[in-house]
Amino acid sequence: MFISTAFAQTAAPAAQSPESSLMGMLPLVLMFVVLYFVMIRPQMKRQKEHKAMIDALAKGDEIVTSGGLLGKVAKMDDNFLSVEVASGVEVKVQRSAVVQVLPKGSVK
Repeated sequence: MFISTAFAQTAAPAAQSPESSLMGMLPLVLMFVVLYFVMIRPQMKRQKEHKAMIDALAKGDEIVTSGGLLGKVAKMDDNFLSVEVASGVEVKVQRSAVVQVLPKGSVK
């Protein structure tokens, strides 16, 4: 009523050169490269080492599970291990739960 409606004119789009669009994507590309070398690549390497360790398990190996259980491998299956934690006491655990293989004679 007292104020009239104002319409803004749109400005003409500025012409962008191909170099400026590449420079705008450069930080994104650099962030991805840094992320790959800092996070993704080391994680893949760790997974590969863990898989090799699990594949190399044999009967009689002394291991530590992710729950902190120490024992000797008594029986082996495709997905499970029977770990002897004391004489005559065996616990069944998944193969992927093995975190570390200890040197022989560590578990008494």
